[in-house]
Amino acid sequence: MSVFRSTTFRFAALVFLLQLASAAALILTIGLMVRQQLRADASRTVGVLRDDLRASYDAGGLAALAREVTVRTERLVTPGTVLLVVDRRGAPLAGNLDAWPPSVASGAGGTDVTLYRRRQAAAEAMHVEAIGLPGGERLLVGAIITGEARALRLLERVSGIVLSLALIFAALAAWIAARMIVERLQDPLAALNAVAAGDLDARVAEDGARDAFATLGTAINGALARVEQLMVELRVATDGLAHDLKSPLTRMRVALERAAAASVDAEAGEALDRALFEADRLFLIVQTALSITRAEAGIGRENFAIIDVAEELVTIADMYAPLFDEAGRALIAAGSAHLPVPLHRELFAQAIGNLLDNSLKYGAGPIRLGAHIEEGGVAVTVEDRGPGIPPERRDEALRRFGRLDSARGGGGAGLGLSLAAAVARLHGGRLELGDADPGLIVRVHLPA
Repeated sequence: MSVFRSTTFRFAALVFLLQLASAAALILTIGLMVRQQLRADASRTVGVLRDDLRASYDAGGLAALAREVTVRTERLVTPGTVLLVVDRRGAPLAGNLDAWPPSVASGAGGTDVTLYRRRQAAAEAMHVEAIGLPGGERLLVGAIITGEARALRLLERVSGIVLSLALIFAALAAWIAARMIVERLQDPLAALNAVAAGDLDARVAEDGARDAFATLGTAINGALARVEQLMVELRVATDGLAHDLKSPLTRMRVALERAAAASVDAEAGEALDRALFEADRLFLIVQTALSITRAEAGIGRENFAIIDVAEELVTIADMYAPLFDEAGRALIAAGSAHLPVPLHRELFAQAIGNLLDNSLKYGAGPIRLGAHIEEGGVAVTVEDRGPGIPPERRDEALRRFGRLDSARGGGGAGLGLSLAAAVARLHGGRLELGDADPGLIVRVHLPA
């Protein structure tokens, strides 16, 4: 699965975006507040200047207003101001603008324009107000807002720096949040993996936190306790079942042997021999089915010991050599030397024996039994030159009592591969079927 589709990545991305959005919203809010404050300062400056000039007009008329405007513009009494007085026809009487700006209507409120002041080479941004006078004249009062533009440019540069830092801190916050989630999940994962490996006593540690992870840990512990209880009950049940079945099957076999020995009728003797054979087969099926159930339940890990797989395979090959010699087949055991692996010796030998039995029944040519080191462990292989198993039928062959068409006429019960696969899983490994080209190769991967 792609990392971009994982819940941890999506959560980290959400934290990153929220942090970034918060920083961007803060920058935009500060920018808006600065603009509003600068505009309010300009409006206040224009308002004070307007009131002063209107007072001069009220006190001395148009001439006094013109003198005051001239003083303020020519002598820079109030620097950064924009002033203009025009008569009824719009002709300038005093001020630092050459003409009345067409975009500014008389009586209009404050507005922003860009105009040229006298003796200024460049146009300037300004905030102006137009006032109509009682005699029909007009007064334009304004303030240069170039400082506002500089402040806004500085704010933009600062915002860029702040946004860059916000990106870094947002990424750091997202990484920390993701790490916190991963670390909080390590203990539950460790407990689950330990139980899967056979340690049924493993539990999630309780740290006293009252959050969703603590609730999850409590739920997992409850489930693991229930699993442990079921495994104990299964162990007791399978042990009891094995004992209860073994006794009547043994008595039945003894009775059949006695009946066969006492029989004088040839046909009856043959029938009893067949019944005895089927009793042995039934006993073997029951034993194998119980072994699979116990292996799937993780029963037997307490009997693991470090065993050299290479030596064990040689021992198994020696045990099966007479059987192969009788069938006229060759059994070749080869592989790397000294391959120590934690094994349940009896179950491992039973699993490999089942694989050899299958190769002897359904395979052809020499059978090669070997082992070699692979990454993370050891691979045990059983290879023959028979018809093999098609890839689309291999899952079916690994199921309990799964018998392919070619094996339905034989005496097997379809448990050999199932037991080998269960034993591999008991050891924390896996079994896979492959193509020997021609033939079948069974690989049992065991962790070292």
